[in-house]
Amino acid sequence: MTRASLDKQPHEVASMFDDVAERYDLTNDVLSLGQARAWRKEVAKAVDARPAQKVLDLAAGTATSSLPFARTGAYVVPCDFSLGMLQVGKRRHPWLPLTAGDGTRLPFKDDVFDAVTISFGLRNIQDTDAALRELYRVTRPGGRVVICEFSHPTWAPFRTVYTEYLMRALPPVARAVSSNPEAYVYLAESIRAWPDQAGLADRLKGAGWSRVAWRNLTGGVVALHRGFKEI
Repeated sequence: MTRASLDKQPHEVASMFDDVAERYDLTNDVLSLGQARAWRKEVAKAVDARPAQKVLDLAAGTATSSLPFARTGAYVVPCDFSLGMLQVGKRRHPWLPLTAGDGTRLPFKDDVFDAVTISFGLRNIQDTDAALRELYRVTRPGGRVVICEFSHPTWAPFRTVYTEYLMRALPPVARAVSSNPEAYVYLAESIRAWPDQAGLADRLKGAGWSRVAWRNLTGGVVALHRGFKEI
């Protein structure tokens, strides 16, 4: 079984997600105590996809996260660099244009998408700033980015409980439901090492995004960041 390290070598991360692809969505539902579905609904509201708009769903995995955008009538492109994830997604959703791609070198032209989004994938890309610049490049002027990522709970006592859950409870739960429980030890460590809400907002601004704002979900366990590419 493959477990990536926090230097996030792309081949290690891709291989790790290949290993967990088959049961990834089920495992996420269990480990998030059912919150993952609610978070996806909030992402869909924030992206606000419209009919005929083009939406890039980066780190889409099995494309479960892409379905809400497709239901609006938007043209959604699920993109991921784990071929194992894409294979599972193509089997489940054969009508979607699943695309293999590296978040730091996206296989799309400039100014293509009305909206770009990434959920729980940005922290797994080795060069976060390069990924944010690439998302900016492929977004049309006037378009938007929505990032859903684990963050830092805002209430200190809850933050302590949450950290204990990540490092102590998550691995044994993962062993019970995941095909690669070691991968979830990496995921817990990567969540703990990720910047807080203001830190990610600063990186978005540094990549060129304007009107950057964020909203906490589940007390800051997750944060939704949004920005715009000025016309």
